[in-house]
Amino acid sequence: MKASVFIATSLDGFIARENGALDWLPPNGGEPHGYMEFMATVDALVIGRKTFETVLTFDDWPYGKKPVVVLSSRPTELVAPANAVCEMMTGSPPEVVARLAERGMKHLYIDGGVTIQRFLEAGLIQRVIITRVPVLLGSGIPLFGSLSRDIRLEHVATRSYPSGLVQSEYVIAA
Repeated sequence: MKASVFIATSLDGFIARENGALDWLPPNGGEPHGYMEFMATVDALVIGRKTFETVLTFDDWPYGKKPVVVLSSRPTELVAPANAVCEMMTGSPPEVVARLAERGMKHLYIDGGVTIQRFLEAGLIQRVIITRVPVLLGSGIPLFGSLSRDIRLEHVATRSYPSGLVQSEYVIAA
């Protein structure tokens, strides 16, 4: 099973404001930066409940018919947009990956701060694509938290865009 991260951060490393707001991100109609191509390679998204709730505030459901697995440690009712393919799941990252692999999934998109941190800590992410947005937030929800060990990355590529976005791609070093 392959698991990847494709995420935007502020220049100072935050993925959202402290209240979860994403109002600092460039508008969706901006320049293409590989997201659609990336989405075409994934079988399903695995996101945390808080991230899912933030996505529900968007004007449009961004994942189309792509299956979305919402992780939550507490039972809660899943209210998904019409035509969205969503399910709630509990379990550790290895358990979640094993269940999805049994269904024939081969590439997962991991999203949400805590979810990304847990999957990284479990050694289940192979590829990380981070797009830095030229804005300083000063505080917020960080992409990375504390780890029990160093995780070494190998740089694959860095691309810059006319808007000032800078995107770096890494693979987890063996």
